[in-house]
Amino acid sequence: MKIVVIGGSGLIGGKVVERLRQRGHEVLAASPASGVNTLTGEGLEQAMAGAQIVVDVANSPSFEDQAVLDFFETSGRNLFAAEKKAGVKHHLALSVVGTDRLAASGYFRGKIAQEKIIRASGVPYTIVHSTQFFEFLSSIVKSATGEQGIHVSSALMQPIASDDVADAVTDYALGTPVNGVVEIAGPDKVDMSQLVERFLKLTHDPHQVFADARTPYFGAQLEKDTLLPAANARLGRIGFQSWFDHSSYAQAAGKA
Repeated sequence: MKIVVIGGSGLIGGKVVERLRQRGHEVLAASPASGVNTLTGEGLEQAMAGAQIVVDVANSPSFEDQAVLDFFETSGRNLFAAEKKAGVKHHLALSVVGTDRLAASGYFRGKIAQEKIIRASGVPYTIVHSTQFFEFLSSIVKSATGEQGIHVSSALMQPIASDDVADAVTDYALGTPVNGVVEIAGPDKVDMSQLVERFLKLTHDPHQVFADARTPYFGAQLEKDTLLPAANARLGRIGFQSWFDHSSYAQAAGKA
């Protein structure tokens, strides 16, 4: 079976491509580098020819509000035009737990627009809402760092390892389209500020962390449970310490 993975050279995409090939499928890892550009439409029709499943794990190259919105809207329109022409039977997209509760953020408005296009496309679909990846911790730290230290929300989160994300995306892609949303999350709930503090300690980063419930998360105000999945979410098996011990951060910290 031919499967196209949009964003197939990225963190999640590369892992999904590997897993699908291990299961015996013909997989095209589609990205601008391979001549497939969802934003311009370049190479899309050729990539979709003969495909039965499309997995979209691509992300906007820019996090500027309008650029994100333009990326997801334009890419979505181009993708579904090519998918309908090719007769694709299942479209799976990776999104974020709590997206509909984060409309104050320009990035999440882009994700909301993406999901709206998916639902209206007419192509059978599954939207996988994931919690934040452990690999995303460094971006959270960077966005929260100021002259007076690192100010981080004290909201709860349930972060997940990229390997667990890839396992779930692969399983759902090969399953029957749900024409709705499924949620995936890590095994443990944790205060975001406490997890950031733990991460910095393990990486020997001396910055002080200030927990503040009013601190926005990429432009959006968080309630205590905004980033948490519902009770029926599929949970990953890899906890924070296990992820960290096998990460490049641990290797770098060991050499420091």
